[in-house]
Amino acid sequence: MNPILFAIVSLSLFINLALAQTQLPPPTSVPPATESAAKAAFGVLQGRWVRVQGGYVITINSVDADGRLDASYANPRPLPFHTAVATSDGNSLKLFFELRAAGYNGSTYTLSYDAANDRLIGVYDQVVVKQKFEVVFVHSKS
Repeated sequence: MNPILFAIVSLSLFINLALAQTQLPPPTSVPPATESAAKAAFGVLQGRWVRVQGGYVITINSVDADGRLDASYANPRPLPFHTAVATSDGNSLKLFFELRAAGYNGSTYTLSYDAANDRLIGVYDQVVVKQKFEVVFVHSKS
């Protein structure tokens, strides 16, 4: 056997054996947020939210720990949301709503919770007319 080839094969086997015996540190994991912590964060979203531009209403009855919302929309008649979810990204709460009722055809609200002013701000994407509108919802105390 060629001495250079023998040296390369031997070195390769030695390195692989050394790497196989190297113990890697256990992966670090971030503990998942507890259900009660998630509910507390999402709890501020519950209630009746009135859109400043037009009086449309989003009512959030409850929020699961995973962010699924039990919510409805009124314009002025009640409509169900096809999708209604909230997410927490650090200190910010984001909401996404999709309407598929007749005349809405997938129109969406993408909102953020403004804690300092207790309001929801964001964009309404009205897909039927292909327009986006900046919107503000205020938390109704009644």
